[in-house]
Amino acid sequence: MRNYNLFRLTSVEGMCCAVPESSAVPPFIASGRWTFGGKLAGGCPTPLDFDDRAADTAVRFNGFYLFQTVDRRYLA
Repeated sequence: MRNYNLFRLTSVEGMCCAVPESSAVPPFIASGRWTFGGKLAGGCPTPLDFDDRAADTAVRFNGFYLFQTVDRRYLA
């Protein structure tokens, strides 16, 4: 698994955006509606709803991976 920076949407509980550390942060993240939620790294636990294969595909096409989680560790 690659390393990601995780951002949380403040207006929707559990909505997350994972951006590879090696990639630029998408412009919509800077809108003020997203907060930094931490880092996801290979050795660290990821949110229960994080799908590594889906993330790889989404990053290849979009540069980021949007997903929603019910994992309490990542809820605001």
